[in-house]
Amino acid sequence: MKRFALALALMLSASPAFAALKTGTRATDFTTQAVLAGKADTFNLNKALKNGPVVLYFYPKAFTSGCTVEAHEFSEAADDFAVYGASIVGMSADNLETLKRFSVEACRNKFMVGIATKPMIKNYKVGLPMMGGTNRTTYVIAPNGTVLFSYSQLGVKGHVSGALNAVKAWHAANAKRK
Repeated sequence: MKRFALALALMLSASPAFAALKTGTRATDFTTQAVLAGKADTFNLNKALKNGPVVLYFYPKAFTSGCTVEAHEFSEAADDFAVYGASIVGMSADNLETLKRFSVEACRNKFMVGIATKPMIKNYKVGLPMMGGTNRTTYVIAPNGTVLFSYSQLGVKGHVSGALNAVKAWHAANAKRK
């Protein structure tokens, strides 16, 4: 675990800011293995978007300190996101068994976590090539598939609050249209 954290820190300190998708970009649909409350399922982006915006956040490794803190913060805010019609899904390159535990212990049964596949990592520009996993990037995707919010930072700060602000803004703009 310490080697992973050290390698990640060294690689990220030597590299420029993450090259995340820009706001306004069309998100690529995907289906992947996922877990909710310890139970295996599947997650499909387009299907989830039919219910409202999706907060799609990528994290490097389950049960590392930053990723656990981030999962706790998203779980604490899950009801706030739901008020605005948004769902949350976390993605990492972890295996299904690890995600089953993480969904219960860190995500507190509040939202799905899924396996970030190689094509997904490439399409969403969240790869850590030397590590084989993902960086820490959060997207908010509107029901029409457009990226509303894109935030890539190694630190946890700003991911949940930025995503919630984007969801609130989307909701306010769309509530006026109805």
